[in-house]
Amino acid sequence: MTLINHPFAQISTAVPQAVLEMNQVPVLCNVLWPTQAGALSAARGDMHLSFLPDCGHVYNRAFDPALMTYTESYENSLHFSARFQQYAEALAAQLIETYDLHDKDIVEIGSGQGDFLKMLCRQGNNRGVGFDPAYVDEGDDAGETAVSFVQAYYSEAFSDYPADFICCRHVLEHIDAPLPFLQTVRNAIGGRQDTVLFFEVPNVLFTVQQLGIWDLIYEHVSYYSPYSLVYLFEQSGFQVLAVNESFGGQFVTIEVKLGGETAVSYPFSQTEKEKFSLDIANFADNFHQKVAYWQSILQPLAQENKRVVIWGSGSKGVTFVNTMAKDANITYAVDINPRKQGMFVAGSGQEIVSPEFLRSYQPDVVIIMNRNYETEISQTLQQLGVDAAILIA
Repeated sequence: MTLINHPFAQISTAVPQAVLEMNQVPVLCNVLWPTQAGALSAARGDMHLSFLPDCGHVYNRAFDPALMTYTESYENSLHFSARFQQYAEALAAQLIETYDLHDKDIVEIGSGQGDFLKMLCRQGNNRGVGFDPAYVDEGDDAGETAVSFVQAYYSEAFSDYPADFICCRHVLEHIDAPLPFLQTVRNAIGGRQDTVLFFEVPNVLFTVQQLGIWDLIYEHVSYYSPYSLVYLFEQSGFQVLAVNESFGGQFVTIEVKLGGETAVSYPFSQTEKEKFSLDIANFADNFHQKVAYWQSILQPLAQENKRVVIWGSGSKGVTFVNTMAKDANITYAVDINPRKQGMFVAGSGQEIVSPEFLRSYQPDVVIIMNRNYETEISQTLQQLGVDAAILIA
């Protein structure tokens, strides 16, 4: 097993505290597997979560970066959901208004298929370039003359691309060396003091305090709290403009620009930070209690041969079915993303089906992996004529 230096090794001298171990989990839960055999043989790795009390950061000390390869088979888009699109559209509108993003040049790091970048450009009449090695040219961007994509990691080699605004959503948590990465971004910005950066990551406060334990995946070497996110950017020479929790507390966002001599530290409540440390100390026990609770739900359903499906084959769904594999008789995972349908879940091998499949399958129980989508999914089940019990994971 390869043990990494913790991601904040250059800026934190704290002794890491052990938090939780999860062994032999799928390494890449968002890779699409065209066969069940391939899904069942997916590479696995260990998660040994540790906590840095000085800055409030959680990370996987057993993370092996050599196992991580992002290709065109990687798919984690959430934009097929009307609920998520509503969130993203509102976020784009807010950023455009706050930073007057009209007729500006925008760069997105880890842009995926560019859904959010296109929103920023359409709403603000901006020009955008997305950087992502996993980008797939599907030929549907012909009308997007203001948006282009580079199938590569963002680096200083692309510093000649103008950037009034840089966004990076759900990428930073995948990077095992965030300080050099942010230095690369700084170097690419050059001396452009007015360039604003916006980052969005999963919020470990939600994972720990709301027991959103299904968000724990190997792909994420880092689990950022608002405290550790601010700490990282301030230590990297940025001035923090705003920090917010969003999407029902599941995400944390940060807005920054290059710091100067007059930059001041972003204020946090010491009481809230200390409470988080206490919650971390109890997290392993709370984690195991939640797993035991779901075992008590799933085992009787399996014994009674009830048809149980999960709705959502993203990271939450993958963690759930792999964690509960021995206790659940779950054959299918439902997903509205057509790119996933007909594929199989990494590690546990469930077939990913469309919602329409449920019309004939008629499950007894539908387990929704993300409470934010409960209304949307309940309405779809009603339209399909599916009278199933709904549980929220």
